Amino acid sequence: MVVIGIDLGTSNSLVATWRDDGPQPIENALNDILTPSAVSIGDDGEILIGRAAIDRLATHPDRTVASFKRAMGSSQVFQVGTYRWRAEELSALILKSLREDAEARLGQTIDEAVISVPAYFNDVQRKATLDAAALAGLRVERLINEPTAAALAHGLENAQEGSFLILDLGGGTFDVSLLEKYDDVMEIRASAGDTALGGDDFREVLINALMERHDLSGDALSPEEKGRIFAEAERVKRALSDNANTTYHFTTTDSTYSGTISREQFEEISQSLLRRLRAPIDRAIRDARIKPEEIDQVVLVGGASRMPMIRALATRMFGRFPLLHARPDHIVGLGAAVQAALKTRHSALKEIVMTDVCPFTLGTAVHDPLSPDGSTYSPIIERNAVVPISRLNRYRTVSNGQTEILFQVLQGESMRPSQNIRLGDIQFKIPTGPAGHEAIDVRYTYDINGALEVEATVVSTGQTHRKFFRNQDNLTEEELAKRFAALSSTKLLPRDQRENRALIAWAERLYAESLGETREQIRALLTRFELDIQNQSSRHLDAVRQDFAAALTYLERPLV
Repeated sequence: MVVIGIDLGTSNSLVATWRDDGPQPIENALNDILTPSAVSIGDDGEILIGRAAIDRLATHPDRTVASFKRAMGSSQVFQVGTYRWRAEELSALILKSLREDAEARLGQTIDEAVISVPAYFNDVQRKATLDAAALAGLRVERLINEPTAAALAHGLENAQEGSFLILDLGGGTFDVSLLEKYDDVMEIRASAGDTALGGDDFREVLINALMERHDLSGDALSPEEKGRIFAEAERVKRALSDNANTTYHFTTTDSTYSGTISREQFEEISQSLLRRLRAPIDRAIRDARIKPEEIDQVVLVGGASRMPMIRALATRMFGRFPLLHARPDHIVGLGAAVQAALKTRHSALKEIVMTDVCPFTLGTAVHDPLSPDGSTYSPIIERNAVVPISRLNRYRTVSNGQTEILFQVLQGESMRPSQNIRLGDIQFKIPTGPAGHEAIDVRYTYDINGALEVEATVVSTGQTHRKFFRNQDNLTEEELAKRFAALSSTKLLPRDQRENRALIAWAERLYAESLGETREQIRALLTRFELDIQNQSSRHLDAVRQDFAAALTYLERPLV
C-alpha cells in the first residue's frame, strides 16, 4: 500500500512519496514539481488545473480562481464560469489532479494520503480539509501541521541534535514551530502563526504601490486589467528576490505603464507585514520557555521565504544568518511523505518519535458577575499542549432552579468569550436544584489531526453528552455526498492534453500583456501551434512543443 504526502498550498501544491533513498517529489503532467493552486474553466468547458489555470488568471479572470485556501471552512462561494464552488470543492480538484499525477508516476491506484495544514488552522478549517480530501476520493488518517512536516524533513536531513526554529512563510499563511531534536525523537515545543499572512500579501502591497504610483483606481479597471497587474506584481516580487532593482510593464485599455522599483522600496512598503511576522515568532519562543540565543538554528521554509527581507528580518531578530532551506517550497510536501512512510512503517525508514502540539487554547465561556458582559473564558486545553491530549474541568450551575446547560466550545486566547472563535455548542437538560448543586464534568479530547471531541457528564445522574464539532459553515454529510457526486461527474482535462493547454494559456497571457508587433508574432505562433497539434502525429509533438515554448520564452524576455 502506498500512502502519498501532499502539501495543499495557497499558491502551489505538491505531492511526494517515500523511496528507499528518502522522500521524493512527484512530477505532474508538465514535468513540474509544483502545481499552482489555481482552477480555470476552458473555452470548451474543460477544467484546467495548475500552470494553465494560473496563466488564465490574467486573460480569463471570470473563469479562473486562485488563493482560495484562506476560505477553507467558510461559507464563501467562488463563481468560476458557470460553476459555483466552495473552497473545499476547489481544493478537491487540486487534490484530484495531484492524485492522478501520483497514480500515473507510481503505476498504482492511490486512495490514502497525509495532507499538511497550517499549524494555526482551526478545527473548522481542518475539517474542511478532510472534506476536500473526501471529495477527491482520498482517505486521510493524518493531517500534519506544515511546520511540523518541514521539521520532520529537515530533521532527517540534519543529523545534529539541538533546537531548531522553523519559520514557514507560504503563499497565504505564516507558521512558526520550535523543535527540539534528540536521539530519535523530534519534539515540537511550541507553534504559532497567522493564517492570513503570506506571500500573497506582499504581492498585494506591490499592486497597491503600482496603482498609486500611476494614479489608477481599482474601480475603474476591468477584471482583465486587474489580472494583468496581478501577474506583473507577482513577477516583480519574484524578480526582486534575485535583483536589487527590476523594471515593470503592464497595459490597460488606453495606456501602457512602465518603470523601475527597487528591493529597498519593496521592503519599505512592506513594513506593516514584517511587523506582523514578528508577533508569532515572539509568541512561540515565549511559550517554549527558551531564550533566543539558546536556539541552535533558524530555518526558513516556504516559497515566500526567498524574499531577502525575510532573511534580513530573521538576521536582525537572532543576530545571525538563518538557513534558507535548499528547497523551501518543497520541504513541507517532503515532510508529509516522511509522515506517510512512518504511518506505513516503511522498512527503509528507521522509527522516529515525532510529537506535536495543539497550537491554540480550547475552552468555554463561564459566568463571571465582575466581567462587563457577565462572562469570562475558561481554558480547558491550553495552547502548545502536546497532543493527543484529554483534559477535564468541573463546572457548577449558577442559578436556582436551573434546568438546562449551554456550553459554548471556544478556541482562542482572549479572556472575553466573544473575541474567540465559537466552534459550536453542546446543550442538554439537568435536574433542577439550588445554584451550585449540580456539577458537570466537561472533557475536551484533541487528537493528532486537530479533531476535537467534547464530552459533558452530569455528575449526579451519570448521563453523558458527547459531540464532535462541525461548524455550521462546514459541509453536512448530505451535502458532502451531493457534492462528491457532482465533482465525480466533472472531468479534469486529460493528462495527455495538459502540456498543450498550458502552452496555449501561456501564449494567451503573453498576448494580453503585449502590444504591436510582439502581439502579432504571438498570434501567428499560437495559430501555427494549434494547427500543428491537430495535424502532427504524436511522435513529433514533443519537438513542436519545445519549439513553441522556446519562441514564447524569447518573446517574454523583453517583459522581464
